[in-house]
Formats: sequence, structure tokens, C-alpha cells
Amino acid sequence: MRQPPTNISMLQVSNLSKDYGSVEVLRDVSFSFTEGVSVAITGPSGSGKSTLLHIIGTLEKPTNGQVAINDTDPFVLSEPELAQYRNSVIGFVFQDNHLLPQYSVLENVLVPTFAFKQQPDATERAHELLNRVGLTDRISHRPGELSGGERQRVAIARALINQPNILLCDEPTGNLDTATTETIANLLFELHQAEKNILIVVTHNLTFASRFQQHLQLADGTCRVDSDS
Repeated sequence: MRQPPTNISMLQVSNLSKDYGSVEVLRDVSFSFTEGVSVAITGPSGSGKSTLLHIIGTLEKPTNGQVAINDTDPFVLSEPELAQYRNSVIGFVFQDNHLLPQYSVLENVLVPTFAFKQQPDATERAHELLNRVGLTDRISHRPGELSGGERQRVAIARALINQPNILLCDEPTGNLDTATTETIANLLFELHQAEKNILIVVTHNLTFASRFQQHLQLADGTCRVDSDS
């Protein structure tokens, strides 16, 4: 299985700004996090939460400032190199799980491994992750045959298949009822402890946010980072 690029994962965001024309979404945002930390990002609608997550995940480029992951600036890489780097180092879980409807649960989990030519134990890890998220008995089902919570569990397993250094979740419980939200939250923390990644979650749920070690609050394009107390 692919090994992480460094022994200790590190994310550094320095003087980050993002503009869309005349609209300034993020302004001079800076923070750093290391392996094993969990971070909640909160703030009012339009405060730049998803934009920040997309920049950390290299899906969008900042207007100014720098993102460094394991001492690498991903935005200096070529497009093919960036795609490979993103697939190796970052895992994504979105509010809408984006599973492929024509694929089975197992095949959906394996999708991120298709970019790697040699991963002889990828299927073994997929089975292990599906067992850990409680879906061993659903492995051959299609997404349309699953509940919302089950689909999100598949998405979490898929995000972890390549052992990413950073796991980014954008409102992962936003479409779920209260009981299922609790189940998914517990699962995220359980897997975070086991995988020792950097977990960053955008959420409007302040009860969920209170469980994280660090709390990054966005407002008017700027951020404040608080440790849990």
C-alpha cells in the first residue's frame, strides 16, 4: 500500500486570500495543523468555508498566499502531477456522496485506486474499510439500494482507501437525520483515531463542531482558530 510521503503530516496555510472578481471571499487566512489533529470549520453562510476547504484540497487555487502539505506547494505542480498528488495525499467526503450509481459498494470504494498502477492489496484494504464502517453485508449492492447513512459510510471508506494524510469533509452530515448524524460523527472520529490523519470538517452543526480539537471560525473572510477547552 502507498505510504505517506513523510513520517509526520503537516498542513500550513499562509496569508491566504481568494477573490472572485471584486468579491473578496477569504482575506489573509493563516494556520497550521499536524498529524492526528481534528479541526472543525464553522461560520455563517457565504463566509468562505467551502472555498477554504476546496483550496486546501487543491480543487481551487488561491488568489494570493500559499498552501503547503508536507512541505510541498501543490499549486506549483503540473496538472497531471497535481491530480496524482491530490489522489495520494487528500481524501474527500462531500454532503452529497457522489457515488457512481452503476458501481457496487466495493467498486465505489476502489475508484480512487484506479490511478495507481500497482496496488496489489487495494481490494484487501477496501474490504477492511467496509468492515470498519459496518457495510460488509452490503458490499455488492448499488448506491440506489442503500440508505443515506449507508451511502455516506461508503463515501468515507472511499476517501480513506489511499491512506490520505488529510481527510476533508464538507457538511458530511448535512443531509442526515439526527440519529444518523451521530452515527456518522462517531465513525469519522473512530477512523480518524485509527488512521492518524489530519481531519478537517466544515459543518453548521455546533454540537458536532464542539467535539473537535481545533475550531476554525470564519467571518467576513478572516479566521480565528480556537483549541477545545
